[in-house]
Order: sequence, then structure tokens, then C-alpha cells
Amino acid sequence: MRAKFEKFGLIAIGAILGLMLSLNYSALADKAAKPQLPLDDLRAFAEVFGKIKNDYVDPVEDKKLISEAINGMLTGLDPHSTYLDADGFKDLQAGTQGEFGGLGIEVGMEDGFVKVVSPIEDTPAYRAGIKSGDLIIKLDETQVKGMSLNDAVKRMRGKPDTPITLTVLRKGQSNPLVIEIVRAIIKTKSIKPKLVDADYGYVRITQFQEHTGEDLAKALQSLREENKKPLKGLVLDMRNNPGGLLNGAVGVSAAFIPKGELVVYTEGRAEDAKMRLTASPENYVRGGPKADYLRDVPAEMKTVPMVVLVNGGSASASEIVAGALQDHKRAIIMGTQTFGKGSVQTILPMNNGTAIKLTTARYFTPNGRSIQAKGIEPDIIVEEASVNTVDQNFGIREADLSRHLSNPKGEEEVPSAKPGADPSKVVPPPADGEKTPPAEFGSKNDYQLNQALNLLKGLQILSKK
Repeated sequence: MRAKFEKFGLIAIGAILGLMLSLNYSALADKAAKPQLPLDDLRAFAEVFGKIKNDYVDPVEDKKLISEAINGMLTGLDPHSTYLDADGFKDLQAGTQGEFGGLGIEVGMEDGFVKVVSPIEDTPAYRAGIKSGDLIIKLDETQVKGMSLNDAVKRMRGKPDTPITLTVLRKGQSNPLVIEIVRAIIKTKSIKPKLVDADYGYVRITQFQEHTGEDLAKALQSLREENKKPLKGLVLDMRNNPGGLLNGAVGVSAAFIPKGELVVYTEGRAEDAKMRLTASPENYVRGGPKADYLRDVPAEMKTVPMVVLVNGGSASASEIVAGALQDHKRAIIMGTQTFGKGSVQTILPMNNGTAIKLTTARYFTPNGRSIQAKGIEPDIIVEEASVNTVDQNFGIREADLSRHLSNPKGEEEVPSAKPGADPSKVVPPPADGEKTPPAEFGSKNDYQLNQALNLLKGLQILSKK
């Protein structure tokens, strides 16, 4: 028995040592003080490993135990660090390229349940009525409580045209909602442009993917051609945009601010986590300056009056863009408080085909503001018109997540349009008798968009005077 236990202990210690090496443990630690492996804790781990192998009610494979240990080590750090098995890593890569299978929701974990950060537009989940802030408590007949996020995501993915039943908790609903969704191949368009009025353009960014910057450049050119003259105003809509690729956020910002201006900077422990990203091709184009997709964007896009729409579902990369445009006084930010995810996750591939998504840095706006657990406060707060959508994200933001990364400046308060807010900055929704059903973003009944257009037209009148 003792020999068997020692064998299991050696396996466990070897696994941990291998993991430490793969993460370049020494590079991430304080180089001034040479780190020592916590041998006592590793012995305790080996002891637990052996007890499970010997005494657990059912046999458990070594691979599963090691995988769960790695997953627990990462999820215990913060809500955004996680372990990706081989399938999960492939799905992540497919998702950033704009095509993958499943339901079409950006999810996280909160209190043991799957929390919807945002449904992706034009997907089965979006069409079925899934909303930001929904807590998924059952997948078919299986309780989510106790599942890892990876396991839950695997269950939600599947063959196209196969159904799955989600049981969700939603604020304002006394009973859980049971929603059946049919899986599909998800092909998302991150950029949706159109002329909403003569001389006024509208561009919606649903998420930041590999080609978002390129698609934005094409959209701005097409709007200019369709309008046949320079635009008088532009609305950039990033409501319910959960984020995505950092270089996409830099590219979008670079389309509207002068070349070379600072978009965002990051601070972390490792040297390669410390970056200053400017509106320069090398920071948003993989092919280098010669492949700069912004070179043909009409010059007036650097000066056209702009309003940026955000809400509680706007997170990460969308907050980087909003913060950059706000700090450079390039656009008026309108809507409601953003989510407050001001951390950077790096995908670190492992040698066995898996990967880890690890929080490696905090990001800061050009003026040195940290968005972490605070978010972007709009210049003008405009609540959504319908009572059904005002609190559609459950009021949950980064600061509400357990083990969330702290704000380095100690600013974790969440300003809002509730009592105490500056009344001069708040545009109230219509009176009770005027409330409308939830409107699709970008439609004629989109209250916040209409307020943005009214502001742009008012600015145009003032400029003429």
C-alpha cells in the first residue's frame, strides 16, 4: 500500500513540476528573489492525490485528476483564467475567426452557475431570447451546479440542428425560464453598418474578432460611398459587446484618432505583459505597415462628430475603444455603465495540445484610468426605454464577480444613473405610458440610438450657428 501511495505521489509531483516548467514559472516570478517550489504543499497535494486514487468510491483516471487540479488552480485565481483542453482550445481559435458550432453566447461562471455575459447577435441563443445576466442553472436535465465552465460549454456545443433545453434565472422573473434552443453553426458578422438617416452613419460592433478592424475599414468606406458626401455624424454601437481580440480594439480606435496616438497600455509582472499600443499599423496589423487596412478609410472619419453607445454588456475590448475615444475627446460616450473588465488574458499553448487562458496584465486608458471593476462612465447616461431591458444584465458587473481582480487605483465604485448621479448627465427613458417593447439594436425603435442621433443633429445646428 505504501509503495503504491509513493508511486502516486511521484506522479503528482512530476505533473506539478512539469506544469511549472511549461508556464515558465521562473520568468513570471520575481527574478530578484529566486523562487523555491513549495515542497510541503506539493507533498500535501501528492497525499490528497493518493487518497483519491485509493479510497474514492469509483476509480478515477490519473489524467482526469491532473486536469481537474490544473483547472482548479486557474479558476481559483480570477473569473477569467481557465484551462482549455484540446477541444476547448480548438473552439476558442474557431471563435476568434468568426465561425464555430453551438448556441452563440459569451459565458462565464458565477456562484457555480453559468452566467451569460452577452448573447451574440443573429445566433440561436439571441433569437431564443437569452439575455445578458441570465444565470443558466440546468442544461437539459443536468444541474449546472458543480460543473466546471469547460464541461458546461461542452454540453452546450453539439451537432447542428440538435436541440438543448436551458433553464435560466432572470431578474424580475419569479420562476425559472425554460428555453429550448436548436444548435447551429455560428457564423458571426462583427461589423454591421448602415445609413440611419441622410448624412448620418451607424456602425454596430458585436464582438472583436480577427478581421474586425478590416471589416470596419470596409464599412466606413461603403458608408461614405453610399452617402455620396462626407457624413455629418456617426454612431458607433458597442452595446452588449463582450470584447475579444486586443489588436482588433486597437485597430478600431485607430480608425478615428490621429496616427501614433496612444490607445491603451498594459502593466503586468512579465516584461512582455507591459505594452504601449498606439494607433500605428504594427499594433493592429499582422502583416505589418504595408498591409495597413486603414490607409483607404476616408480622412473625415478622424474628425466626424461621433457618439459611442455602451451598456452593462460592453466589456473588455469594447471598453478599451470607449476609453480611448473618451480620453482623446474624440467621441461622446452615451448609454449606461460598462461591465468593468480591465484585465488582459493571454492564451498560452501547452505541449500536449491544450492551453491555458491566464490573466497576465491590467490595461489602462491613455489618461491612466483603470477600468478593472469600475467600467466606463458615460458622458451622458441614457437608460434603455423598456422596463424589460433596463436590468437585462442582472446588474452584474466585474466588481460583483467572486475573486475579481482588484482595481490598482482603489476605484471600484460603479457610478450609475441611480439616486446620487449627476442629473445633468442623465437622459431618462420615456414615461410609463410611453414604454415600448424591447427594440432591436439599430432599429427605428431603438431609444438610445435615437437619442444619439438627436445629439449629433443638435451639435450640427450649434456648429452652424
